[in-house]
Amino acid sequence: MTSDCCESENQAAVAAEDAGCGTESSRDTFLWFCLASVASLSLAGLFIPHTAETPGMLATLSHGVVELLGKMWWGMAIGVIFVGLLARIPRDLVMSVLGHEKGFTSLLRATLAGVFLDLCSHGILAVGMKLYERGASVGQVMAFLLASPWNSFSLTLILFGLIGVGWTLLFILLSLVIGLISGTIFDGLVRRGSLPENPNREHLDADADPRQLWAEFRASWRFSGAGAGRLLQDGFSGSRVVIRWGLFGILLASVIRVLVPETAFAAWFGASMAGLGLTILAATLIEVCSEGTTPIAADLMNRAGAPGNAFTFLMAGVATDYTEIMSIRDTTASWKIALFLPLVTLPQVLLIGAVLNQFPG
Repeated sequence: MTSDCCESENQAAVAAEDAGCGTESSRDTFLWFCLASVASLSLAGLFIPHTAETPGMLATLSHGVVELLGKMWWGMAIGVIFVGLLARIPRDLVMSVLGHEKGFTSLLRATLAGVFLDLCSHGILAVGMKLYERGASVGQVMAFLLASPWNSFSLTLILFGLIGVGWTLLFILLSLVIGLISGTIFDGLVRRGSLPENPNREHLDADADPRQLWAEFRASWRFSGAGAGRLLQDGFSGSRVVIRWGLFGILLASVIRVLVPETAFAAWFGASMAGLGLTILAATLIEVCSEGTTPIAADLMNRAGAPGNAFTFLMAGVATDYTEIMSIRDTTASWKIALFLPLVTLPQVLLIGAVLNQFPG
């Protein structure tokens, strides 16, 4: 299967990734470093015994890598196929279905668009800022950003392996609820004059017809063996960010296992308000793509027994991330819009996190 309709969209995705995730050379170097490290430690885990009587640092590190990799590899593999398919959906089609009107429907469209775009969190941020420049409402942009970073197909499959299907689907549903509520609040604040309206809405491009884009998209598909190979190649290329940061997340989570014993980890980040507060602090300070934080969130559930902390870690990274706040400030030229992101979203995240902690994973 081949498609020529998406070259510009693929280039835009790469450009968005470049905007937040470094140059091609630096990304590849980091990818190969993470891949070599995970492969070496996985190999070591096959020969180094790891029991309660021999909890050496290298043994703990290597077996942590083996355990997490065993849960994540199939999600990464299937994710490559999904990313290859998604790369053939025109970006203009995704953006056009956001709609010109305000209200619940347009917010829902923006939220779902965030789910279906499979980019790194920094790439998603670049796309979100572009949506603002193209005339999306403030509420639509916020709903898009809150739904996006870890709700991609790839990370959903990885979370299936790490925390289970039930918890993953619940987390996704709750993040969509937060996105919709936050988007509604932001649009309401704009209507009241508390926040500035997006000046680009006056120039919103209404020329793109979703039906015509779909027709061009369907007409561009041809099925062939070579096309299937190209799909896998595109899928791997588009999944590098997931693979890169997923491997880094495995390393980071394994290092945390070495430095913080399970008893201490459960005490510090357990299902309590103190543990929830430390989780918020950690999510604010750890500045990596969402793909890298996913294994840590899984450990918060599996090792600390705190599903609310796991959800909070995933969501707070969006709500309190200084890169996100500064990008919003620069794009909108408004400190109020940028600072209202944590003010509006963090109380919702903390409330849901506290409730989820009443149901240990």
